[in-house]
Amino acid sequence: MQHTCRYIVMMCVLLLSGYFCQAQTTVKGKVVDAVSRQPLESVSITDVNAQTVKTTTDQNGNFILKTGTQLQFSAVGYKILTRTVDANSTNIIALQPELVSLKNIVLESNAATKFSSISKIDLDLKPVKNTQELLRLVPGLFIAQHAGGGKAEQIFLRGFDVDHGTDVKVSFDGMPVNMVSHAHGQGYADAHFIIPETINNIDFGAGPYYAQHGDFNTAGYVSFASSKNISNSRIQLEGGRFNSFRTLAMLDLIKKNKDKQSAYIAADFNYTDGPTIAKQNFKRFNLFGKYNLSITDNTKLIASLSTFTSKWNASGQVPERAVNDGTIDRFGSIDPTEGGNTERHNANLVVTHQFKNGTNWENQAFYSRYKFNLYSNFTFFLNDAVNGDEIEQAESRNIFGYATKLNHQHFFGKKRLYSTYGAGLRHDVTNDSRLSNVVARKFLSDIKLGDIKETNVYAFMQQQLNTGKWLFDAGVRADYFSFGYFDKLNTARQPSQQKAIVSPKLNIQYTISKQVQLFVKAGKGFHSNDARVVLANDGQDILPAAYGTDFGVILKPTENVLINIAAWYLFLDQEFVYVGDAGIVEPSGKSRRQGIDITSRFQFTKNIFANANFNFTKPRAVGEPKGANYIPLAPTFTSVGGLYYKAQKGFNGGINYRYIINRPANEDNSIVAKGYFLLDAAINYTRPKYEIGLSFENICNIKWNEAQFATESRLKNEPAPVTELHYTPGTPFFARMKLAFFF
Repeated sequence: MQHTCRYIVMMCVLLLSGYFCQAQTTVKGKVVDAVSRQPLESVSITDVNAQTVKTTTDQNGNFILKTGTQLQFSAVGYKILTRTVDANSTNIIALQPELVSLKNIVLESNAATKFSSISKIDLDLKPVKNTQELLRLVPGLFIAQHAGGGKAEQIFLRGFDVDHGTDVKVSFDGMPVNMVSHAHGQGYADAHFIIPETINNIDFGAGPYYAQHGDFNTAGYVSFASSKNISNSRIQLEGGRFNSFRTLAMLDLIKKNKDKQSAYIAADFNYTDGPTIAKQNFKRFNLFGKYNLSITDNTKLIASLSTFTSKWNASGQVPERAVNDGTIDRFGSIDPTEGGNTERHNANLVVTHQFKNGTNWENQAFYSRYKFNLYSNFTFFLNDAVNGDEIEQAESRNIFGYATKLNHQHFFGKKRLYSTYGAGLRHDVTNDSRLSNVVARKFLSDIKLGDIKETNVYAFMQQQLNTGKWLFDAGVRADYFSFGYFDKLNTARQPSQQKAIVSPKLNIQYTISKQVQLFVKAGKGFHSNDARVVLANDGQDILPAAYGTDFGVILKPTENVLINIAAWYLFLDQEFVYVGDAGIVEPSGKSRRQGIDITSRFQFTKNIFANANFNFTKPRAVGEPKGANYIPLAPTFTSVGGLYYKAQKGFNGGINYRYIINRPANEDNSIVAKGYFLLDAAINYTRPKYEIGLSFENICNIKWNEAQFATESRLKNEPAPVTELHYTPGTPFFARMKLAFFF
């Protein structure tokens, strides 16, 4: 591994040297949506005379290249445009929206080409109704909800039970979603403050291969990006079973001259009683506003504010034995006083400047105010036969962050070097991080109480060299952490601990033809441990590293078929884990995961599409005897797919499935988490001024378990505890109607 690290660093230095070569004449421009003026990312730009893709646009729609002046612009969901550009000015290229077409995805060795264009296809084909469904669009990612819709989802990816985000980095407009040293669990990623209709793009990646992503990027990352502009305003009303309703308003505040400035505001409110016998009384309110300003032709400002509040009741996990013997109904509860409330308020400011040579400099500052209260009872009367085992987890937090990034493209001969340099910091100040014993949400005693301060300072460098058929992407990242904890129960401030980690990355891509592209990825990632673990363990094993490799192929046998196949391996170091539900530190041994991911997209006609993802995984603990080395709840096979009809107006619709096979719920597989196969469907009638829609979940009305755990618990008056499967029941057949007006 040391030899590999030295090799990658040497390659980065060699690639960096190209930056200092003599610059050549270039053509600059920006590609936008002709209707909304939204900058378009990953637009392929082809030299018409050479018939080769020369570059793609960055996240701000900008491009720079050394080429002729006759160019062709193509992107998923837009009409192909051929245009003569001016080498002496900045060209604004406006693409007209059209139906999604797979033929617009081109396999070329290009630094900015991303297979995550699939997410744009899915966003267009399968509009989402909530934040949970945004996560479900990521190939290979499964989620489970087990607290009435108010708690962050439990995430599964590449053989990981990620809990609520420990091994998947989640971000929104560059702001972190994961919470470090959280009261409930490390990496807790509550994305419910995102309004789904504001999302323009989902960038994702599996594995630890991306220099721009640090803490929690082991199994993968998910980056949500909101629209800079919107094409129209809308008012939307929704209603469904279980007394569920939602209202949404999105208002375009500046309709003219959007290339200079634009602004919009979005708000939604959700309510549901849920399918459980005890009403959830779930309430969630979101407000989001975004403003864009062109200070000069080359300097842009983006500012956004958001606020989110949520409150709910939950029936909790039910033990299998209580349902089987008729003690409670499947949708009943042992402790109906579970639930909680949370809120988050964000401010985000981004300033970008493009220099005359095409270099782009981005600076971002953000602030989040966060509050959290959660009441849970997993073991019922195991520890306290009189009052029960209900606990409260709570915290109040401020997050301060800054990031800077410099992007530069350089051309020498037929080669292109794309350089990215970045640095930043994140500082979390958490007050009264609490674990308490409660009964019916009334305080009894504190188990843990303290203040946490945690700082992450980082820097990274990424060099992408395109030599024609070959693409070399080498990067290295350095992260420094400082952990501090003041224990208020023991009135002791332990000495802070510091730790640094270096993470090299290497991705190589070779394009055999426009139908076949090979790739190999290798890299090191990590996730930080809770500050309470770090100090309790004297700074040992506090940044467990993950080492991964991918070997794969992207196939486009016809213009209407796209397939990605990857065989992968991931090794995770020994670590120690803070168990938020018990306030204790437990060791977690080394583990390895290996598998095959298959992602496919098909377009049968202009209007009919299909997709299917298959994910095979073998997760095992290292050093444990065979038969006792299963990793609890780690998925071994999942699949998601669907069939869709899409038209610009009139009827649209589709049917989709998701499937997960039975999997071990404990280390020896004596308790099994049950798999399920679900079918959902939706149909919409769309006109320029309005849309009517119907959506159906679990249309076969099967009984399924959503979140599942092997838990030791004791019911009231039981003589001894029992270890068995506990679960939250999955939603039965659910229908929802939508009415939207556009103006």
